[in-house]
Amino acid sequence: MITDPSIWSKAHGAFTHFPIALMLVSAFCDSVSLFCGNAERQRALRSAATITIALGALGSYAAVATGLVMAKWQIWGHGTLLHHHQFVWPAFALMVGLATWRVITRRTAERPPVAYLALMLLAAALVSGAGYWGGELLNRV
Repeated sequence: MITDPSIWSKAHGAFTHFPIALMLVSAFCDSVSLFCGNAERQRALRSAATITIALGALGSYAAVATGLVMAKWQIWGHGTLLHHHQFVWPAFALMVGLATWRVITRRTAERPPVAYLALMLLAAALVSGAGYWGGELLNRV
């Protein structure tokens, strides 16, 4: 039944892995493109970064929705849930903001601004922290 907490837990677990992986792949592609001498390869890596950040941002909405249901709509919570949310909310905001910027500007041919790259690396770190504390939530039982 849809009110069964284990269903939401499984759904949240399934939905969260895509945004985490896609954010990290996007950051990786953008970083590698900086050191690549071939202009076509740079463009391909930046295009991959754009696609993965956009898909990750879209997928993050499902992760957030299922997480809020599991947390009984507590935006902050306490203890381990609080630590998880302290990473989740800024990561979610950055992911959606960076994806929006990337899609609107369609900048795949040229190097992204330093501020974008710094925020991307920060978002990747925050997503990783959210994943860590999410895992701790599972281990506390």
